[in-house]
Amino acid sequence: RMEGRGSYTLPTGTEYRGALRDGQFDGEGELLFPNGGTYRAVWHRGVPAQGKYTFADGLEYEDKKWHYCDGYDRRFYTEICSGLKPAGISQLTNLDPPRQIPEGCYDCGDGFYNPETRVIVDYKFRFLRNADDDEHEWIIRTCRKAWDETTEHKPKP
Repeated sequence: RMEGRGSYTLPTGTEYRGALRDGQFDGEGELLFPNGGTYRAVWHRGVPAQGKYTFADGLEYEDKKWHYCDGYDRRFYTEICSGLKPAGISQLTNLDPPRQIPEGCYDCGDGFYNPETRVIVDYKFRFLRNADDDEHEWIIRTCRKAWDETTEHKPKP
């Protein structure tokens, strides 16, 4: 069994780096997710006793007093860090400029969704999963879709 310090890659592509005891995560260690997020924790027999999740953009999740994108403050994390854009210029995603979505597809948060094939690929176009009916409906109803034409802010002359 795994013992000491090391790393282990799960079938999902998530990697664990840290202390191992009797084949389980035990002690200080972190999970590195394919989307760039990390979860650092103190583990006890494979279960996190305390930990903190950090998104790929540096935003740290707090389970208490979580105010990010709540009903009162709808700013993206990059807007909180760098300020709002001038009036008339919208920021559509936390990334600025936002990702270019392939024609006919949707940006579903962890990759692009093609409603014709019902396949979700990551942002490097590697297969992630097939969408079931519920996920398909949610993506079509909620997620940002590729525009049919390119638009950009044009300053007044």
